[in-house]
Amino acid sequence: MPILEVDSLTVDIDGEVGRRRILDDVSITLEAGEPMGLVGESGSGKSMTLRSILGMLPSGAEIVEGEIRFRGTNILTSGSRRGYDQRIRGTGISMVFQEPAIALNPVMKVGRQITDAVAEHKGLSKRSAHELAVELMDRVGIADPERRAHSYPFQLSGGMRQRVMIAAALAQEPEVLLCDEPTTALDVTIQAQVLDLFRTMQQERGLGLLYVTHDLAVVAQLCQSISVMKDGQIIEHGVLQSVFDDPTEEYTRKLLTATPRIDDGAFAGTGGDASAGTSEGAR
Repeated sequence: MPILEVDSLTVDIDGEVGRRRILDDVSITLEAGEPMGLVGESGSGKSMTLRSILGMLPSGAEIVEGEIRFRGTNILTSGSRRGYDQRIRGTGISMVFQEPAIALNPVMKVGRQITDAVAEHKGLSKRSAHELAVELMDRVGIADPERRAHSYPFQLSGGMRQRVMIAAALAQEPEVLLCDEPTTALDVTIQAQVLDLFRTMQQERGLGLLYVTHDLAVVAQLCQSISVMKDGQIIEHGVLQSVFDDPTEEYTRKLLTATPRIDDGAFAGTGGDASAGTSEGAR
């Protein structure tokens, strides 16, 4: 049984010019342990798909058709298509956002932010929660995690803030990890390190990974399968190498043409190592 199924998801949103459709009959099937890329241009519906899965649609948006099933159970609560089973968020499905500077609380120490939700859920003492935060920060490659746990977000580099977000997402041991362009704002060296971290965490934990990006080279390093979105619809899906070698849609071919890094070396994530050496400064 797939870990996550998005079945005929259709979402409308109210705007200044009236109601419009932003997702149209979107279907995605993610197996346990599968890393899948969801690609397309800005405005194609990628991020809105993730927000629908996580129950975080913006004001005015509404799921009007479809189901979202986690382990075979529809997590859209019955009786209301706006409803969502809140128990799934975090414990079953977690998300890493694009901008940690926005997602993190600027006036709360990062160690507490990593374990805040899970500590309340599991009834952890303050000491136990701190020890868990330090352990997770160490696992995601943050140097001197005991000291860094007492830092505020503004005291950390962009790469470290993103690692804090990853640690927070993993704290509740989710089975599905949603990633919304989490390396876009990072320089190439740090991006490679974070992608390597995602790959390691995904393989060690057997996570179902749904990775949103406009960068096909990133997908080539990380994913096994790919879905292509255009105008709120999935227009192509398949095994990564097959889609890259022989895309069926002209839109996909244009995306590939517009990505100069797509070559034999870009497929390091499917069998090689795309990571860069990690230094204290990069962390």
